[in-house]
Amino acid sequence: MGNTFGQLFRVTTFGESHGGGIGVVIDGCPPKIDISDVDIQRELDRRRPGQSNITTQRKEEDRCEILSGVFDGRTLGTPIAILVRNKDARAEDYAEIATKFRPSHADFTYEAKYGIRNWQGGGRASARETIGRVTAGVVAKKTLSILYPKFEIVAYVAQIHEIVAKINRSRITMKEVEKNAVRCPDAAAAKKMVALIEQIRDEGDSVGGVIECVVRSLPAGLGEPVFDKLEADLAKAMMSLPATKGFEIGSGFAATRMRGSEHNDPFEMRCGKIRTTTNNSGGVQGGISNGEEIYFRVAFKPTATIAREQKTVSASRKQTKLAARGRHDPCVLPRAVPIVEAMASLVLCDHALRQQAISLPSSSK
Repeated sequence: MGNTFGQLFRVTTFGESHGGGIGVVIDGCPPKIDISDVDIQRELDRRRPGQSNITTQRKEEDRCEILSGVFDGRTLGTPIAILVRNKDARAEDYAEIATKFRPSHADFTYEAKYGIRNWQGGGRASARETIGRVTAGVVAKKTLSILYPKFEIVAYVAQIHEIVAKINRSRITMKEVEKNAVRCPDAAAAKKMVALIEQIRDEGDSVGGVIECVVRSLPAGLGEPVFDKLEADLAKAMMSLPATKGFEIGSGFAATRMRGSEHNDPFEMRCGKIRTTTNNSGGVQGGISNGEEIYFRVAFKPTATIAREQKTVSASRKQTKLAARGRHDPCVLPRAVPIVEAMASLVLCDHALRQQAISLPSSSK
């Protein structure tokens, strides 16, 4: 249960960290959309381990295999299945975790829920599961680009621990984000972030931070009232990611320190369209997009698996200690950037198709 996301654009991921592979089945994708393994591989390379010295050194090429739903480079409208095989798994690094629960990881809660768990690399609870999400996100982005040719989505690291970047979200481009290993477009802040992550890694510890995401050139009208509000689905998507602990859209929690007269976004006519002069709403009002930039932030905790010795309990309910072995990210944020983009794209694609389904064609004159 709980392995499928979306209503019309439905995504089901499968696989474990040290199993045969990780994959995804995408159902509800429209036909005749150009898609290739090159498109998918480009995003998987942004997510894959071992891409810099501040990420886990697990060596995985993460080569994708399109198994179904695509013919001659175009989607068929049938379920798309994509697989990435695991190559560099080292189960022996996790032998101690077979009998001990890592603090703040899913080891204990999986055991409590199912009575069994795959302790090799964290199994299904591993961030490696997000391969399927990133893969599906490529298809979602392609679909959105056809529906809305000017559509753009850019995520970036806005904060690591106490280092906060200075970023103009309305001007930032993916090219700027990809200029450094930490994926922070503020070069001065990025340099400090990299140094901090390296220091923390050498100490056997970890740090968290904030990823911000901005979506441009979507129309007004996407989202559903009440339970399926656009920001509610975005929040669910982001909070379903490993290591996430917070979500805010637009002014977020800062709105609690503002008056209505300060926070409200006044309307005006601009280029023949209804626009807002400010965007404290983050592009969503009443759960529905208003045509402005959609922007939100996601808080990521420090990676739970660390090399420092910690107090814990064994599966036999005995007090013990654990210093985790294996290859782990000292900070998940640089690799989480494409994952945030992917999950946002899945939500937006699903809502775009839902809007298409209720939109009547214009009457002919």
